[in-house]
Amino acid sequence: MKINALESFNTEISDIAADKSISHRFAIFSLLTQSENRAKNYLLAEDTLNTLKIIENLGAKVKREGSSVSIMPPSEILSPNCVLECGNSGTAMRLMIGFLAGVSGFFVLSGDKYLNNRPMKRICKPLSEIGAKIYGREQANLAPLCIEGQKLKAFDYKSEISSAQVKTAMILSAFRADKTSKFSEISLSRNHSENMLKAMNAPLKISDDYLSLEIFPLNQALKAQDILIPNDPSSAFYFALAAIILPNSKVVLKNILLNPTRIEAYKILQKMGAKLEIKITQNDFETIGEIHASSSELKAVEVKENIAWLIDEAPALAIAFALAKGKSKLINAKELRVKESDRIAATVENLKLCGVNAKELEDGFEIEGSQIKKAKIKSYGDHRIAMSFAILGLLCGMEIDESECIKTSFPNFMDILTKIGARIDY
Repeated sequence: MKINALESFNTEISDIAADKSISHRFAIFSLLTQSENRAKNYLLAEDTLNTLKIIENLGAKVKREGSSVSIMPPSEILSPNCVLECGNSGTAMRLMIGFLAGVSGFFVLSGDKYLNNRPMKRICKPLSEIGAKIYGREQANLAPLCIEGQKLKAFDYKSEISSAQVKTAMILSAFRADKTSKFSEISLSRNHSENMLKAMNAPLKISDDYLSLEIFPLNQALKAQDILIPNDPSSAFYFALAAIILPNSKVVLKNILLNPTRIEAYKILQKMGAKLEIKITQNDFETIGEIHASSSELKAVEVKENIAWLIDEAPALAIAFALAKGKSKLINAKELRVKESDRIAATVENLKLCGVNAKELEDGFEIEGSQIKKAKIKSYGDHRIAMSFAILGLLCGMEIDESECIKTSFPNFMDILTKIGARIDY
């Protein structure tokens, strides 16, 4: 795919991809109910469609009309006669490991060549310690994974990493444990699971700082959901960034999820001097609103806190660093090494191809604002890398390999690029 340079744009965008985190959770949590669950604006991307296929294979009845989805859960989870395919989605695989560990039956989870090389031990190890039977390569660190559902023991688990996937997997397993379980993490990760489960009347207590949870065994079905899924702030970030780095440009992004654990990258742009406003328009079980961004001169910044809140936006933030005055640094982000690609290495390597002075750190990167040149970008099959450099391509043109990976999270990304005036050659 070749992106051609764009002079400027001024528009309002309301069709940003629906939030991926909430779409996954809506589908999986529906299995904890006994009546029909409904969602409008469900994300119709490869990752979240795979999650719908998984719950269908577990016995749920799924109906789709456009982006409206209804799910009728099974009275009992089926032990399927097929592999549960997660595609490229670490969220689907990790959450399903936690859900299925305590369900009677035999289950096999697998993914694409990238997902099957991402670490699963962070979830499989603590689950094995409470009685789960999980088998896979490298002592159940790599998929495909076989799960033989068991009655699980209660736990008091202190997670050494800040991960919403680990937290949610442990919550789901705790619902099927024999007694009350406790979970805590070193710093707050995304809290969509807690927010959604609270709205469903789930038996859990959350500490005031959200760092600790008490989870009680599930002795009755949860309340079914009827929700409108807001648009994904991680997807919207690319177009906020585009408006900031292109001259004479402005964008208004509508119906965006504004959960505090999801807008940290926008706050970093504000610290860098970006003309960017966040406007709350409604509060439901999640805060929703608008993001206004326009052309800005950026200054360097050092980012070392709340990294879990901007882990998806880090490659795009690196683009902002490359266009800022001075030397920027992001650290404490070792988690980037084990995403869909090694995002530290991929980001730095590709920035160097664009003529940027970029340095790889063990847990992040250091980037000096530079003159950008057109290059051929290696996406490594990672949607975040591909989209970040596509936005940079609006400045000077860019060629990106394996761009089809973008469909895993943002199927209409190219359509929106075209709407704002970009010319794309395939």
